Amino acid sequence: MKLRSGDNVMMLAGKDRGKTGKVLRSLPKDLKVVVEGLNLVKKHRRPKKQGQKGETISVSRIVDSSNVMLICRHCKKPARMGIKHGDKKAVRVCKKCQGEN
Repeated sequence: MKLRSGDNVMMLAGKDRGKTGKVLRSLPKDLKVVVEGLNLVKKHRRPKKQGQKGETISVSRIVDSSNVMLICRHCKKPARMGIKHGDKKAVRVCKKCQGEN
């Protein structure tokens, strides 16, 4: 999986199709990611103390990594990424502009 925490991605499918956000968590073992502000669901939270009211909050849920596409830092467009093996480590390369990410 070529997505890491902190990457900007665009949603390709689902109710938030076309929107962009930042990857909060990457789960490479399951091929899933959590994107900030996308795929939100309502969650009911119980009151913590006596006399306090419960509340409804929005939480970002896990998305399959095939439903998001990385946005290139150079051309600012969603693009597929390839891997170029450099001197010491592998580097992600944009398939559109050949810029390193």
